[in-house]
Amino acid sequence: MLAFCCLLLGLSASVGLSYQEPADTVRKKPAALEELVVRAVKPIVTVGGASAFELRLDSLRVPPAPSLELVVRELPALRVRRNSRGEAELSARGSDSRQVAVLVDGIPLNLAWDARVDLSVVPATAVDRLEYTRGLATMLQGPNALGGVLDIRVGSSMLQPSGKSAQLAFGADALGGVSTSGTLSLPFETGAGRWLVRTGAGFADSPGYPLARGIVEPIPGTRDTRVNTDSRSYDGFAAVRFQGHSGTWGSVTGFGFRGSRGIAAELGNSNARFWRYPHLSRAVAVASGGTGDRAALFGGRGDLEASLGVDVGRTEIDSYTGRDYTAVNGFEDGHDRTLTLRLLGDHTLGSRGELRSAFTLAETRHDERLPGESARYRQRVASLGAETVWRLIEGRGAIESLRLSIGGAYDNARTPETGGRPSFPRYSEWGGRLGATLGLDGGTRIHGGVSRRARFPALRELYSGALDRFAPNPELRPENLVGMETGVTAPIGRGEVQVVAFRHQVNDAVVRVTLPAPDRRFMRVNRDRIRSTGVELLGTVPIGAVTLSADLTLQSIGISDTAAVPRQPEGLPEVYGSVRTRFPLPVGLFGGVDLGFTGRQFCIDPGTGADTRLDGGALFGAELSRRWSVRRGGMLSRLEARVSLENLGDRAVFDQCGLPLPGRSLRLLLRVF
Repeated sequence: MLAFCCLLLGLSASVGLSYQEPADTVRKKPAALEELVVRAVKPIVTVGGASAFELRLDSLRVPPAPSLELVVRELPALRVRRNSRGEAELSARGSDSRQVAVLVDGIPLNLAWDARVDLSVVPATAVDRLEYTRGLATMLQGPNALGGVLDIRVGSSMLQPSGKSAQLAFGADALGGVSTSGTLSLPFETGAGRWLVRTGAGFADSPGYPLARGIVEPIPGTRDTRVNTDSRSYDGFAAVRFQGHSGTWGSVTGFGFRGSRGIAAELGNSNARFWRYPHLSRAVAVASGGTGDRAALFGGRGDLEASLGVDVGRTEIDSYTGRDYTAVNGFEDGHDRTLTLRLLGDHTLGSRGELRSAFTLAETRHDERLPGESARYRQRVASLGAETVWRLIEGRGAIESLRLSIGGAYDNARTPETGGRPSFPRYSEWGGRLGATLGLDGGTRIHGGVSRRARFPALRELYSGALDRFAPNPELRPENLVGMETGVTAPIGRGEVQVVAFRHQVNDAVVRVTLPAPDRRFMRVNRDRIRSTGVELLGTVPIGAVTLSADLTLQSIGISDTAAVPRQPEGLPEVYGSVRTRFPLPVGLFGGVDLGFTGRQFCIDPGTGADTRLDGGALFGAELSRRWSVRRGGMLSRLEARVSLENLGDRAVFDQCGLPLPGRSLRLLLRVF
């Protein structure tokens, strides 16, 4: 707290708000960039950690009005899977989806009722830039950030287009699904500075997931799609950013989503969940800004950034008696509101050091209505973090640079309202991190780091019955992760390769178990520990005009509990990865082939509670695209047509008990920009 107060005092003579460079990246001066077409993920150097990945949406193989789920699937070394509730979960290095933080313009979205973000209901139409950091690269991202950080920039991105632009897109698939989106970007300059106004909207309607070869629905007459997987959604956004000539900046961002969808029921399970979401909505608004890099009161330079965000959502669930989805036998109506304040600051320490601090305070309210009852829940979490980065060596020769990062954090949580159930005790946890990066002549970088961070149980984990599918457990304790990693990043010709070894140990890990008969409900409990040890291999190599990129994760994960029979980890394969290639073809065509593969993994059978092995598999995809100029210069002057095939072999691969991945899908995209 003292470090942060000093920053506030030192910057008190400054007026306005400004940009805070991500704490784990090298500081760079803002610059106006021409339109950037990204065909590969761009690595970003971190201090003491594996490279982060930067992604822009210019040329991703996603339909118009995509969800964040479809965008994040393009990132290497990161797993996305659908659970039995139809939610898209993140996982990396053996982490649970609640251990990955998701931020929008600096505001965490993962501090709500469930403490994780369902990427399938977060629209990506508004996204300008996205960064993903594996592991724990900083203490400044707020509480509950253990297994990585997904940082989404909408209004706070410093990328300034050179001119106004617009985009209209239309997509369709072979099953009759359609989607469309439009965006508009208007940069302009006044005497005070530069402005950027962005706005857009999207619509998507799908009849459902295609059935893979060999998958048969129990409902007679169903041939093309999985039953109850249809969806419809609308989204829109608006963002305004101001960049003053003195460095002062501010931004206001708002985006919303509304839709409805079904949830695929587990096949071959008499205790399957028959649910639909008749209403899903979410609205996020963020106001942020900063002072810019300027002289501080006590000497040196520094800046201060502040963000205030509100995240409001509503989820309605209808439960049905059978697979025909005609008779409703239960419902759940949940209203969420999370209000978050974040303050960040940094200050130089001489010519080679820098002190950075962050404070996050968030309060979540959840109102739940069930048949015959209603309840209100409230949780408040706070985090104070500080770290220093030192440039110990900067020169030329065999060793070009050596950077050291040291940081710590103090987090706490309490639940003032618990719906009439026993209260979750007030908990406090500490975190710490030590990392270093050594730069060698020729561009090779060697890094290593060790860290500890805690996660508090979510309100849903503690108190939700999920329409009587779960037994609440208000006695859950916080889990904490101790992580270590070391790796090498080296150039190979015009490409780059990275090898990272990691070891994570989660103590008091929260896992799902099945209660003994006749109850058979699920319950979340604390296990002694989950250990994951593995290696990540990543590389990108241009071969002439062909770009080849690949990633491979090998990991060994085990759960140990002295009071229970050891179990297999759920949804965490021992091997997964991808290979992607992009290449030019005659007559102006551009092609691509993708391969994604997953090794064996385990799930908990909903009927028996036993560990069930799921075989792995490989899925192929391909695309063909072409661009034309429809007129000379200006907005909407170019046309792109793209045809893509997913799961080309129509293989039936299961990512969860009774839940196969979609079969072969053919998509068409037309885009004018």
